[in-house]
Amino acid sequence: MARILITSAIPYINGIKHLGNLVGSQLPADLFARYMRGRGHEVMFICATDEHGTPAELAAAKAKQPVAEYCTQMHEVQADLARGFRLSFDHFGRSSSARNHRLTQHFAGKLDEAGLIREVTEKQFYSVDDGRFLPDRYIEGTCPNCGFTSARGDQCDNCTKQLDPTDLIDPHSTISGSTKLELRETKHLYLRQSALKDRIEAWIDSKADWPILTTSIAKKWLHDGDGLQDRGITRDLHWGIPVKKGDQPWPGMEGKVFYVWFDAPIEYIAGTAEWADANGRPDADWERWWRTDKGAEDVTYYQFMGKDNVPFHTLSFPATILGSAEPWKLVDYLKSFNYLNYDGGQFSTSRGRGVFMDQALSILPSDYWRWWLLSHAPESSDSEFTWENFQVSVNKDLADVLGNLVSRVTKFARSKFGETVPAGGSYGPMEEALIADLGARVRDYERLMDAIEVRKAAAELRAIWVAGNEYLQASAPWTVVKTDPEQAQAQIRLGLNLIRLYAVLSRPFIPDAAEAMMAALGCDDWSWPSDMPAAMRHLAPGAGFSVPENLFRKITDEERSDWQARFAGIRS
Repeated sequence: MARILITSAIPYINGIKHLGNLVGSQLPADLFARYMRGRGHEVMFICATDEHGTPAELAAAKAKQPVAEYCTQMHEVQADLARGFRLSFDHFGRSSSARNHRLTQHFAGKLDEAGLIREVTEKQFYSVDDGRFLPDRYIEGTCPNCGFTSARGDQCDNCTKQLDPTDLIDPHSTISGSTKLELRETKHLYLRQSALKDRIEAWIDSKADWPILTTSIAKKWLHDGDGLQDRGITRDLHWGIPVKKGDQPWPGMEGKVFYVWFDAPIEYIAGTAEWADANGRPDADWERWWRTDKGAEDVTYYQFMGKDNVPFHTLSFPATILGSAEPWKLVDYLKSFNYLNYDGGQFSTSRGRGVFMDQALSILPSDYWRWWLLSHAPESSDSEFTWENFQVSVNKDLADVLGNLVSRVTKFARSKFGETVPAGGSYGPMEEALIADLGARVRDYERLMDAIEVRKAAAELRAIWVAGNEYLQASAPWTVVKTDPEQAQAQIRLGLNLIRLYAVLSRPFIPDAAEAMMAALGCDDWSWPSDMPAAMRHLAPGAGFSVPENLFRKITDEERSDWQARFAGIRS
């Protein structure tokens, strides 16, 4: 039994996430966690809400709530939606937790002791009317490149040009609208990433099995322009983790907080400590996942994220870990994803464009969405959600292939042999050929799941479903029963065992449907089919079963058109 640590990039607190966010990190991480548990491994799956930084303050101000209250409320909303999508976190934490405060301050102190922190005096806009320094997203003005009048201090959304606040024409505060802005000096702490460049590059080079997307982004940041740059790790904000060295004040840093991208990845560790706290466990129980001097040398650590998060996880967070000179676990495999686009355009949280997690669950159960998103995961390139493709995939894959097999087998079995597994007959050449084929296909499925080839694994799973349908068409027990009822019993007994096999294999993708299939069989044995001949004889003759409700219903053309119209505009 292996020990598998899995973390998903933690979703930002400022609102409900869209389906592109979901498929870029949390959902494939859940797929892998469920699969590894199904294979009998010990899994720790951690996620959290990312609660610090400028966007949290802006979102709270827009909601007219104190930022701490807003974050608490949105954490519960996101946790509830995670449950709705059956995301099987061992713990869903908060980056604002006391654990993360202490760990972040601890790491900062260790980095300072190692000579990897330097103070930098820089100029930043100060709002006289607001009485505070303004980070880049608190400033808007006219873009000097295209003339867009609502460009932010970090980027113009119209022409996408990267900006500094001082580039803006007629800048103003987004808090008060005030134009009384002055450039004033302020001091910040910088992590000397440049001093760690060679160690980080050697570590990345040692990961020959990483996806090309991951390593290409990391290498680009290491070598483009002037190479890996030192990075500011503090901000002039009110909401965040106070800047301290461990539990001691940091002279000259009073009133400042750590930058959200410094503290957010540390929450992976802190979230595991929160799991221990929540379950009344000692520190040793979380340390065995993260400290190589406490047992974590036996852990294989997987991270899942969208490509925009790769630089922070291949460079900045490893710089924190390596620079601390402490025996913390580094990631072994980083699975990154491209973007999922939406119906001819882009998903956008800020503009409310696309289908968001709460909206998705309001129209269809989670399995429908899980299957489409995972079987179309944007791995090798960006992919696109269209309502036409969604309808076809649901109707053909889930309803026609899997759902139809379960319905046909159980209804025919009940009508001809009663509600127990029939005992007559024995498997013949056709059945043995199917068993051999399934054995080979399941090994292929395992290989793809082990390699986190999500789309290929989904295609192989569908092929396993199709193989069962083709067998039923060829064997035709509804015809054989008229001339050889004993052989028809054997064929249907195989069909019922197929349903159990499909439940076990499909559980990582469509857990609710898998549970429904197992419940219909009166079975709670989820053991993995490592021995296919035994797996296809698992159900004892005479054991009871029932006909489940329709596993998947088809999406009508009218529904598809209605949803396409409803989700084309701006979310209110």
